[in-house]
Amino acid sequence: MAKKEWIVQGNVWKVGNNINTESIQPSQWQQAGPEAMKAHTAELLIPEFPRKVKQDDIWVAGSNFGCSSSRNAAGSLKDVGIGVIICNSASRICYRNSINSGLPIFEVGEEVDKLKMGDELRVNIRTGAIENLTTGAKIQAKPFPDFLMEIIEAGGARQKIMNEKSKYPLLK
Repeated sequence: MAKKEWIVQGNVWKVGNNINTESIQPSQWQQAGPEAMKAHTAELLIPEFPRKVKQDDIWVAGSNFGCSSSRNAAGSLKDVGIGVIICNSASRICYRNSINSGLPIFEVGEEVDKLKMGDELRVNIRTGAIENLTTGAKIQAKPFPDFLMEIIEAGGARQKIMNEKSKYPLLK
C-alpha cells in the first residue's frame, strides 16, 4: 500500500557555509530551559529568526552545515517549527542528529544555490522532490532509505524506540 504524501511548504531561512552548532543553539541559553532556547535559536545568524519563523518554514544552508560539536542544533530548529533542512552538505553528526530528532534533512550539493532567503518551497519528504514556488526551479534530492524514513516518521529515534518498546524487554 502506498504511503500518504508528506509535504512541507514554507519560506526559506538561508545561511551560508560552515554554520556551526553554537550559532544555532547558543550555549548561554542551554541551561535556561526550552522556552529560552526557542526564543534565541539561530539569532546569532539571523537576529529576527526566533520571532518570525513560522511552522513548516525551511532551513537552507551551504556546505558543512552543523559543524563543530555534537550539540543537537537540528532539534532546536525543529522545536521552533522548521519542517525540513536543505543544505549543500552537513557534518555527519548534525545529519544524524537531524534524523534522530525526526527532522528531515536533504543534502543537494550546489543545487542549494537555486534557493534564496524568503523563497517559498514545497518539499515532498517521501520522494525528495523540492519545488521553488517563487522561481519555479526544481531540485531532486535523494529520498531517504526506508530505515531512516521510519525514524523520521516516528518523530525521531527515541519516539521510534518507545513506539516499539515491546520489542525491547529492558524497556518494559
